[in-house]
Amino acid sequence: MKNETHYKVLIVGGGSAGITVAARLLRESRTLSGNIAIIDPATKHYYQPLWTLVGAGEADKTVTQREEASVIPSGAVWVQDAITTFQPDENAVVTASGKKLHYEYLVVAAGIQINWHEIKGLKESIGKNGVCSNYSYDYVDSTWEAIRNFKGGTSIFTNPNTPVKCGGAPQKIMYLAEDYFRKSGVRPQSSVIFVSGSPSIFNVKKYEQALNKIIERKEIETCFMHHLIEIDGDKKRATFENLNTKERVDMQYDMIHVVPPMSAPDFIKNSSLAASNGWLNVDKYTLQHEHFDNIFGIGDCTNLPTSKTGAAIRKQAPVLVQNLLHRMRAKQMVHKYDGYTSCPLVTGYGRLILAEFNYDLQPQETFPIDQSRERFSMYVLKKNLLPVMYWNGMLKGMM
Repeated sequence: MKNETHYKVLIVGGGSAGITVAARLLRESRTLSGNIAIIDPATKHYYQPLWTLVGAGEADKTVTQREEASVIPSGAVWVQDAITTFQPDENAVVTASGKKLHYEYLVVAAGIQINWHEIKGLKESIGKNGVCSNYSYDYVDSTWEAIRNFKGGTSIFTNPNTPVKCGGAPQKIMYLAEDYFRKSGVRPQSSVIFVSGSPSIFNVKKYEQALNKIIERKEIETCFMHHLIEIDGDKKRATFENLNTKERVDMQYDMIHVVPPMSAPDFIKNSSLAASNGWLNVDKYTLQHEHFDNIFGIGDCTNLPTSKTGAAIRKQAPVLVQNLLHRMRAKQMVHKYDGYTSCPLVTGYGRLILAEFNYDLQPQETFPIDQSRERFSMYVLKKNLLPVMYWNGMLKGMM
């Protein structure tokens, strides 16, 4: 095959995980300079956690976007291409342009695939007829438009029955919207409904109890174990599947914020690297692949049993890098990831619950306060401090 190239470390994905791992590797081992490649076709890099606040009119989406070239660490080669096939028995991958890239070590940091097409009628309706979503840079402005133009009626906020990036995001925009409806005077003539494919509002008891009190206070209706399958924009009708009975349930709406189903990227699902559920099959502690010992995985594309967040990646990256370097040096891998993740749950303008927990769904909090309480300080952390830490710290391999 033409265009064959060899790298010591090949990183699939130039998002949060891929860039962070590359930067850390280069800081830890100068000999890797020029011998690490990052494969990603994207021209832009996004700080997506801020999209919730963009959708609520609290931030400008342009501040969440930078050129991908600007975040590639010095010493890493950017291969602007897409992966089509893994060939782990040959230590190689094949790209969309026909290149065959060989590696000694592979890091799969390919992110998550948003399956807009799995909800019938969604692509045709989004951005009009009251249909909006924060899960795309192109669509996020539609959320703020829908919220500020809402004059009353029924507002629905969905959460699918699949893992999603930032598991708290589907409800965060709901709390902000409800808050805005009160401030704009339309709340008395409005219904706010959370329709979720999950069995409860949150899977960590401490934060679930706090959120249930907020839902009660805000008079939000909840409908669990229901998964959105179709949107009829002209009729403003959403069709859900009851996951217990498999019955179809129609709901009329005046505004609906949709979170599409998500999965591992197809090129992972259709490969020998995938677990039976389609996600990248890695050891949950070492992040090493279960069958190929020179392959590691990180972030949203993996089958790690924890929430898919940037905070999880921040804790996974040092474990992966140290274990990979130990593997290179024929040393025993001793570093372990405990499943830490964080969900900054915005519960209104100027209010936030900072949920932090591990694999055992036990709180693992950073601050010496009760983080299940709504706090303005935690809201400031999310809005103003975390973006700076991301661009200037995490992506540079310094935290």
